[in-house]
Amino acid sequence: MKRPLAYITAKWSENEYKNTEDAARYCRAVYDAGFTPVCPLLFLPLFLNDEIPQEHKDGIDIGRDLLRRAHVLVVCGHGIDETVKNDIAVAERLRITATTLDGILTVKGQGRKRDG
Repeated sequence: MKRPLAYITAKWSENEYKNTEDAARYCRAVYDAGFTPVCPLLFLPLFLNDEIPQEHKDGIDIGRDLLRRAHVLVVCGHGIDETVKNDIAVAERLRITATTLDGILTVKGQGRKRDG
């Protein structure tokens, strides 16, 4: 069975280790809900240097391309920053459903809110 792609976005902190842990937890929850999670934060920093302007721009472009291919945008965590706002705006423009992690888990649990 093919799982629909779910693009993961969140207001990430300055702590890259916490971000990685949070992103992995979000991806697992989305996977358990029946989706294929796509989270650029988990792999782009492995080969792109965000301090180099061109690579920073390329990272944004790669993320946007992945979002375009997704079936749903999943906003995770607490709070919204400019990146999350931009992801929501792109999804809206492309008519991609945007929801929260709680929303996906509630639907998966048929109305029962789950921990995750």
